[in-house]
Amino acid sequence: MVVVALLVAAPCLAQEPQFVKKTYTYKKVDKVEIQADVHRDKGDTVRPAVVWIHGGALIVGNRHSVPRDIFDLCRKEGYILISLDYRLAPETRLPAIIEDIKDAFRWIRDKGPALFHVNPDRIVVTGGSAGGYLTMMTGICVTPRPRALVAYWGYGDVDGPWYVKPSEHYRKTVPLIDKDDAYKAVGKKVTTGAELNSSAMKARGVFYLYLRQNGLWTKVVSGFDPATEPRKLDPFCPVRNIAKDYPPILMIHGTTDTDVPYQESADMAKELARQKRAYELITVQGAGHGLSGGDKKVVAAAHKRALEYIREHIK
Repeated sequence: MVVVALLVAAPCLAQEPQFVKKTYTYKKVDKVEIQADVHRDKGDTVRPAVVWIHGGALIVGNRHSVPRDIFDLCRKEGYILISLDYRLAPETRLPAIIEDIKDAFRWIRDKGPALFHVNPDRIVVTGGSAGGYLTMMTGICVTPRPRALVAYWGYGDVDGPWYVKPSEHYRKTVPLIDKDDAYKAVGKKVTTGAELNSSAMKARGVFYLYLRQNGLWTKVVSGFDPATEPRKLDPFCPVRNIAKDYPPILMIHGTTDTDVPYQESADMAKELARQKRAYELITVQGAGHGLSGGDKKVVAAAHKRALEYIREHIK
């Protein structure tokens, strides 16, 4: 379960009194309310925003998992912090998840100025792991483009060998999971994860491990078979869709990440350079997923640079 915990950022601590949270429903599908938490001061001054997109392999997690340093940055600098939910897989497939993200940004632009006095032209997007992937996706699917992106240990494709072949790491480090046991946790109803308790989240994490052990993540989460329908996955791979309007991006990744390979960020950097787009890649030698096991000073410096990057581009 330690592996599952690493997929989701640590939840923020108790809110400061002057930084108020209000929850909005930005979209409703059938009876499912898809929500966003908006944190800001009590005034009505128009302010820029940082949008946080949670991780969890698109299968677990929810909007309540905002990292403390992102929370504190927004509180201290006076930025609005918007943390998004989206429907989770496998009950909802990848194309619909991306539609949720696109609809969230439409809502921020169309409704945000009146609801919480946001400046929709001054937005930086950030997220970790699958949230890092969705952050990269906003650079190709959200219009107008965000001002900048910060992707923590994210990925630019969803059909590389690491996702479509059985993971040797998870087959060696986790007892092989039975299919029937894995599927007990999913399929009953569409969820954003916000209403699930910790045991339900852990069970969904087991489902994720089953998919990785058997190389089924891409097929189950996207609804497309990468072996027979590879072109259908192209629109969901940021590394293949970098254009001249792709926003500046900072990426952070550990070289010994056993969940999302470091090469994912390296490949994004290579393509961004080829397309002459602005980017930074911070490489943390010897660090795993979430920068676990990395040199503490190097890890701290990486997180500090991420906050500086947000400040630089939001102004």
